[in-house]
Amino acid sequence: METTTPPPAPLAGDAVVIDDDATPIVRLLGRTLRDSFRTGHAVDSLEHLSGSVAVRSHNTPQAATVVLRDGAATVTGGTAGRTDAALILDLDDRLAAVATDGDPLLAGAVRQALCPPLPSWRDAAARFWDLTRGIRGIPDVLVAVALGPDGPEEARFGTGADTYRIVGTPDLLAGVFTGADYLLSALERGLRVQGTLSQLSVTTAASWKVRFDV
Repeated sequence: METTTPPPAPLAGDAVVIDDDATPIVRLLGRTLRDSFRTGHAVDSLEHLSGSVAVRSHNTPQAATVVLRDGAATVTGGTAGRTDAALILDLDDRLAAVATDGDPLLAGAVRQALCPPLPSWRDAAARFWDLTRGIRGIPDVLVAVALGPDGPEEARFGTGADTYRIVGTPDLLAGVFTGADYLLSALERGLRVQGTLSQLSVTTAASWKVRFDV
């Protein structure tokens, strides 16, 4: 690992580059890094570091390499060659760290950048709607209902007669709307989608679009 002070340019969302034909793990890591940089999370710790980190799934063969250099982050598929650090993550649990190895400063910085705090469920729902409203077949209206300690709260997006409703805790809603969680996994944890099977199919596609930035 080498240290560069200062870097040529600060990290930003457009400073994250991924493969042209990226695998799902590359897209997932790239999207999460862009979210961190877009919101200013972990940028201070990353913009002064250079090096490579191998990232592997804890239960599948999926792997990628994150390289920090000259104020930019590059994510590529696979882990060919020697890297400065390594992370093993649970891709289905908000990229929770299962194990780390190598340079602790570099591994910790990348780990932190891959764990941005969730926004409020309202902000997450608004951004989700903006990103997915153009998907073919998406219903006219999204209604998000948060079941918090003070009772249900509702946010409505769009206009028209075709409506689908997503109901859950604020944390579950924020997780799905940001792409941190799989929609189907969230359903197993209590999230509810009220609508037709066709609407569920389209909503699932919308959640993939947000999760993998496709």
